[in-house]
Amino acid sequence: MRVLIIKLSSMGDLMHALPALTDAVKHIPGISFDWVVDENFAEVPKWHPAVDNLIVSAHRRWKKNLTAAWTNGEFRGFYKQLNHRDYDLVIDLQSNLKSALVSMLRRGPVSGYDRPSCREKPAYLSYKHQYPISVSQHAITRQRELFAEILGYEQPTTAPDYNVNFAQFASPDLKPENKYVVFVHNASWESKLWPIEYWQTVSQRAAELGYTVVLPSGSDKEFKRAQQIAEGCSAAIALAKTSLNDIAAIIFGATAMLCSDTGLAHLAAVAATPAITLYAVTDTNLIGTVGSNQQHLVAAQDIDNGSMADISVDRVWEEFLPLLTEQ
Repeated sequence: MRVLIIKLSSMGDLMHALPALTDAVKHIPGISFDWVVDENFAEVPKWHPAVDNLIVSAHRRWKKNLTAAWTNGEFRGFYKQLNHRDYDLVIDLQSNLKSALVSMLRRGPVSGYDRPSCREKPAYLSYKHQYPISVSQHAITRQRELFAEILGYEQPTTAPDYNVNFAQFASPDLKPENKYVVFVHNASWESKLWPIEYWQTVSQRAAELGYTVVLPSGSDKEFKRAQQIAEGCSAAIALAKTSLNDIAAIIFGATAMLCSDTGLAHLAAVAATPAITLYAVTDTNLIGTVGSNQQHLVAAQDIDNGSMADISVDRVWEEFLPLLTEQ
């Protein structure tokens, strides 16, 4: 059986889908997947051994200049690739307007969530086969349940299995030779950012214990922030944007991680690297990190959500230090 998955982004969302594929492989011998994915995160689906081919979307770029995307043939090429192969099933795992548009471009029936279950309600109109899946569950559980319903097996109750073999990633030259920790300081929302001075303090404390502190970045803006944090700490390394495969290798080799609420925190969970993730505006029951050795520290929340600045350095360090001493 060959299945096409439509799930474009973001990084953490893609990782949340991997356990559903693992379930399907265990229940349906010979099943394989192709995947429609955003070009910025195209490395992630290929981490799973059941994924064969990628159909890469550049919708962020196309949105900025639709005329150019049409005239240079990129959009037509995407449409042709999307409809090049026959599939036994096509499943939209994202259920928002972007993925629904891709579902509409794909000839033939598409399976997905029903209207109450969709992240963006009108998306259900793109699906011929619709399934009610409770929105009060974690995103990983929702996708595992959807796969079980569509593919006809009982939903597993086992812990999620991402099935990523980190031996496939070559050790990058920028990986530290001595023991190190990874501090994921960046996030897509300002409300998810822990103050720079807090990161500077925990970086210095880690350095005093003999650890190199690795500060990854996903953009020029984030690199500048990493450089700010690294100022005054000779053991801190600000990394410019690099491939996700290289970052995966670095995270897998880290002693521990301290993370903002962002995609690389979920990669820590996939790698089972001991990690603490800081939250203020996210419901961790729905989209928090899930995996071995993962902890959540949540700011006190009220009707207006919490503030990252309310999570003190001392509170974080008290929880983080055992991750180092237990190694």
